[in-house]
Amino acid sequence: MSRVVVVTDSTASLPADVAEARGIRVVPLQVVIGAKVLDEGPDGATPEVVAQALRDFVPVSTSRPAPALFAEVYRSLQGDGVEEIVSVHLSGEMSGTFESAQLAALEVDLPVHVVDSGQVGIATGYAALTAVDVLESGGSAQEAAEAALARGRAASSLFYVDTLEYLRRGGRIGAAAALFGSALAVKPLLQIEDGRVVPRERVRTASRALARLADLAVEIAGEQQVDVCVSHLANADRAEELATILAERLAPGLDGREVMCGELGAVLGAHVGPGMVAVCVSPRP
Repeated sequence: MSRVVVVTDSTASLPADVAEARGIRVVPLQVVIGAKVLDEGPDGATPEVVAQALRDFVPVSTSRPAPALFAEVYRSLQGDGVEEIVSVHLSGEMSGTFESAQLAALEVDLPVHVVDSGQVGIATGYAALTAVDVLESGGSAQEAAEAALARGRAASSLFYVDTLEYLRRGGRIGAAAALFGSALAVKPLLQIEDGRVVPRERVRTASRALARLADLAVEIAGEQQVDVCVSHLANADRAEELATILAERLAPGLDGREVMCGELGAVLGAHVGPGMVAVCVSPRP
């Protein structure tokens, strides 16, 4: 095994085969559905389970990994011969996961470079993949951590939700911001800014929201080479429609790469609710 390994968390939305192929260790967050505590993943909390629970008004909350779990993972890797770790996680403004990783890093006797990507979802995943790219090209763990941080900061995550209620319930958006989307028939577009969810625009219909997401993604990408991903929760048709549009409009910047399209993970889905569609535009280093 490589002397330096990248660790991330399940909210990074990396497909299992991609994480395995790139040697990335994924630590799961947990979802609490009613009285059940489940690890995020195909054998535990899935997007479908969370979406149905929300529709059924079953209480849903999420929980960060305990520092002890991160420490256990770090020590396990050390036992396999790993000498340094780059640990890349979702925004510390939105979850205690980054803090748990920091605390765990103090408990182990090997260097752990903990990175707050300032992002959520696949934007964090792209940051973790960039760290692997740097290591595979001969870079140091410190250089990999810096590259992951830069990739996270450069990414743009935009999303549309049917209602701000789920974000408000989970404390991810304030009451004042929730009023932003409270007017009748107004659909809020939001973005991640400085690691937090903030309002971007209001539009009148879901169709207009999706069209606006496409326009904003194209505007953000500009002439850059980019990776693009469309995510959704229980809204596959609209997400696939958006992905098809972006694949055509961003073709030069994609240079043959696909626009990824898939269901949002259970943890993030619990905070945005069914119907959400998001687009991440991540400039390539």
